[in-house]
Amino acid sequence: MGKVTFYEDKNFMGRSYECSGDCADVNSYMSRCHSCRVENGCWMVYDRPDYMGNCHFMKRGEYADYRNMWGWGMANYIRSCRMIPWNRGSYRMRIYDRENFMGQMMEMTDDCDSFMDRYHWSGGCMSCHVMDGHWLMYEHPDYRGRMWYFSPGEYRNFRNWGDMKFMSMRRIMDSWY
Repeated sequence: MGKVTFYEDKNFMGRSYECSGDCADVNSYMSRCHSCRVENGCWMVYDRPDYMGNCHFMKRGEYADYRNMWGWGMANYIRSCRMIPWNRGSYRMRIYDRENFMGQMMEMTDDCDSFMDRYHWSGGCMSCHVMDGHWLMYEHPDYRGRMWYFSPGEYRNFRNWGDMKFMSMRRIMDSWY
């Protein structure tokens, strides 16, 4: 069972809200969030309600001033969060260099720090089918830039995410919990 505590002020000060599952609107419990502490589990946090906007991955640890740490602007706060289920099995994903599962396909079971270097995909991954495991995909090589969380399912395109083109990916490993 995961557990994260959000605090209104930096350095774990002010009112707090303890969360043990998905929360579509943290603002229902507090007006702002400047720090948080992850006691158990792995989480995705978003700067807009309903799991939208910029997101960031959090594992066990303390985040005394996350906005400066992640480069979020002064107006950006954690507004929603999603707990990532523990994966006890294998990792498997099919990635495609075109939308709708078209073009060249590669089956992934491991991390990839650059689709360009490994597969010569200058346009990145444009659609994917996650069969097993939980994954993070990044807009730039070497796990940099904006990221997005992928759970098992089919993703025909990334239009809902501003037509993101993903250039690297990594598994969310059990050792991170």
